[in-house]
Formats: sequence, structure tokens, C-alpha cells
Amino acid sequence: QLQAYGGGLVQAGGSLRLSCVASRRLVGINIMGWYRQAPGKQRELVATIASSGSTNYADSVKGRFTISRDNAKNTVYLQMNSLKPEDTAVYYCNLWMRETYWGQGTLVTVSS
Repeated sequence: QLQAYGGGLVQAGGSLRLSCVASRRLVGINIMGWYRQAPGKQRELVATIASSGSTNYADSVKGRFTISRDNAKNTVYLQMNSLKPEDTAVYYCNLWMRETYWGQGTLVTVSS
């Protein structure tokens, strides 16, 4: 349903861009987002973007990460700048469109 791309290894201060493509057409009210789960921690919200364009960010990423979407491509992006070692986690794409869908996750590793 959701395929995520773009994870990898980057040095602290670097940037990465994650992409997530939905296999189904996005219609009506829907919310796409990114969550992450670090080793030994619970999954947490990173950012969401609604079909209206409204965005929401975790305090820990505000000013560094930008979420955007391309509805024509059924795709959501997460531009991550000024990465920190504490951003290391598996990042999961999420779609809410009457029900919830999860992608398979992509690993982001930030070295100090």
C-alpha cells in the first residue's frame, strides 16, 4: 500500500529526503505522515500533512524537517536537514484515508 524510499547513513548536520508512494489514489479527506521508532523506544510522530495542506510537526524536528506532498503522484516527502544522531530511527510512512495504512519503514542512521 505504501512504499518508502530514501533512508540511509548520513553524518550529523547532513540532509536526507524520504519519499513515500501510496499505491492507491488519494481521495477526499486524508492525512499522510511520517513516524519513527528508535531502538528501545516507542514509535513517535514526526510530521503529518493533511489533504488541506495543513501540517503538524514534533517539537524535536520543527525548523529542521519539512513535510510536503504531491497529490498527483500520491506521494509524501520528508526533507530532513541539520540531522542529529538522535534522529536515528526507522522511519515509517503513514496514511489515514478512512482507515490507517503503514509502510514498511526505512532506516535513517545519523553518525556523530
